[in-house]
Amino acid sequence: MLTLESATVRFGERAALDAVDLEVAEHEIVCVLGPSGSGKSTLLRVVAGLQPPDGGRVLLDGADQAGVPVHRRGLGLMFQDHQLFPTRDVGANVAFGLRMRKMPRRDQECRVGELLDLVGLPGAERRAVAALSGGEQQRVALARALAPSPKLLMLDEPLGQLDRGLRERLVVELRTLFGRLGTTVLAVTHDQGEAFALADRVVVMRDGRIAQAGTPLEVWRRPASAFVARFLGFDNVVSATVDGTTAATEWGEVPVAEGAPQGACDLLVRPAGVRIGAPGEGLRCVVGTRTFRGNHVAVRLLPETGPALEAECALRDAPEEGAAVGVGFDAAETVVLPAAP
Repeated sequence: MLTLESATVRFGERAALDAVDLEVAEHEIVCVLGPSGSGKSTLLRVVAGLQPPDGGRVLLDGADQAGVPVHRRGLGLMFQDHQLFPTRDVGANVAFGLRMRKMPRRDQECRVGELLDLVGLPGAERRAVAALSGGEQQRVALARALAPSPKLLMLDEPLGQLDRGLRERLVVELRTLFGRLGTTVLAVTHDQGEAFALADRVVVMRDGRIAQAGTPLEVWRRPASAFVARFLGFDNVVSATVDGTTAATEWGEVPVAEGAPQGACDLLVRPAGVRIGAPGEGLRCVVGTRTFRGNHVAVRLLPETGPALEAECALRDAPEEGAAVGVGFDAAETVVLPAAP
């Protein structure tokens, strides 16, 4: 459906996109993640035709899009701020793309009604946009983007303005909806939880390049680098040297799985793999802070040697702040990463 070949965008000396190659298959949902300045929004703008590339090609269904304007690419666009027309009612907003295509009025009305049913706003055609909640406006923007049956739906931080609870509900609804419609989706977000819940495939960007691409499970289980691991929220990353099934680190010896790459590396220890025990058992630490996270407690540990560690445990098992504890490590929760260049 979509192919980027060495897509490059430069702003002065800085490469916002640096020879990026990416493919999105028909009916696939791909979410592009990355910190501010990583190039993810520039990538979306290049595909949409809003930003001409300085090098490389964008192909849709095999056709080079060089010189093809935005409105002729057959794409659906939905932005963070929705960009609804405040002086038009819901029905007129959803029908905008259909009017531009000169669809007969009766067919427009039928299509608008179908889409509003689909996004959970049946009968809302005559409602004023200003009277809608943020979540309802998001649904109207989605219906408008879907109305012309785009070959590719592009979402730029689509849920960024919504509160967390509403985001979590809507992301599940969106995945179900796109599955029913067979929609091909390219979405940009900075929220990994949102991306992992929505996507078939996740693309993590850094400094204009793709740092890792894979299914949400692959990226979560096996981050490709210390950068990706930290971006996903894992703080327990240190330099290490692996010999057999043991890694020498600032925390002492940490077990790793059999068959792990040998030699110099970075080592990730997931919080679930940090085992808190009695003082004198393993690495000696002092409990810094405890943070309630709903279904577990995040415990920040201050070891005698090495950087702070994050562990997680059940509320009933969480040690008190200031307590002395011993720490061990679970090899099943360690990941050997390539050494940072």
